[in-house]
Amino acid sequence: MTVLLLMYVALAGQRAIVLLSSGETVGVVMGVALLVLPALAIWAIGRELWFGVRAQQLGERLDAEGGLPEEDLPVRPSGRIEREDGDALFPRYRADVEEHPGDWRARYRLGLAYDAAGDRRRARDAIRTAIRLETAARRTA
Repeated sequence: MTVLLLMYVALAGQRAIVLLSSGETVGVVMGVALLVLPALAIWAIGRELWFGVRAQQLGERLDAEGGLPEEDLPVRPSGRIEREDGDALFPRYRADVEEHPGDWRARYRLGLAYDAAGDRRRARDAIRTAIRLETAARRTA
């Protein structure tokens, strides 16, 4: 997707230059729009890629510390955990976050539990919070 977006941005940028150089009001406005919208798309893709990098780094750090969950749950042929089994994990990790609200490790594990339960939005939110907490802890240390 990123490569396709970059191809689109290159083509849109080329078209924007043509429209901007037309000198007509409508062409200039469309040329500006063709520059702004792809820039927003690049920003959004960059943000998501950075999220992935940071989440991976925290996961590797937690794994090195031996803090990743080690449940042996049945999986579907696709490799995904059965949703009911993922739902059963959730209360334990939620309680850990409630006991340690400022601990990025607890938030990261909660994100993994949300993911196992199939709730991607909450999983991403929990992991984003873990990233913020870890960054803040690193800055104050």
